[in-house]
Amino acid sequence: MHLEFKRLTQIKPADITALNNHPKVLQQMPLGSPDFDDGKSRNWAEEKDAQWEINGYGPWAFVIDDVFAGWGGLQKEGDDADLALVLHPDFWGTGKIICDEIIRHAFDEIHLTSITILLPLSRKVSRFITRYGFQPDGSVNYDGVDFRRFRLFSDHTDGHD
Repeated sequence: MHLEFKRLTQIKPADITALNNHPKVLQQMPLGSPDFDDGKSRNWAEEKDAQWEINGYGPWAFVIDDVFAGWGGLQKEGDDADLALVLHPDFWGTGKIICDEIIRHAFDEIHLTSITILLPLSRKVSRFITRYGFQPDGSVNYDGVDFRRFRLFSDHTDGHD
């Protein structure tokens, strides 16, 4: 498997549209809606890429074996760097490899002290969260949807290796 991290603006808008409108993906994203089109995808990708200039970090596009697999990375949510991961169902199962790199980047390259993950109340806490050492850290509400927040500190033990 050859994994590349690219800017979202390097991805064809039609590929972003297909991912963000995919019914199985939308089941995992309570704030998502199936109304993406290529124009919205272009604007969305530009906004996501702008986070790199504004915050010093942002989301990437994930390309596996020359195929757009999804997007994610760190996004600023309030004072936190929040880890997001959205993969096409064909690439479910590659998340651990991708998350390992996102976490390494967060702590080893940009020297964040912690990162968060937000889970909607409808989602079970996965082994992923406990494997990496994320701890419960309250809840937040975005656009009327409640999320549980989990936090991982940079001094975490390396139990995920």
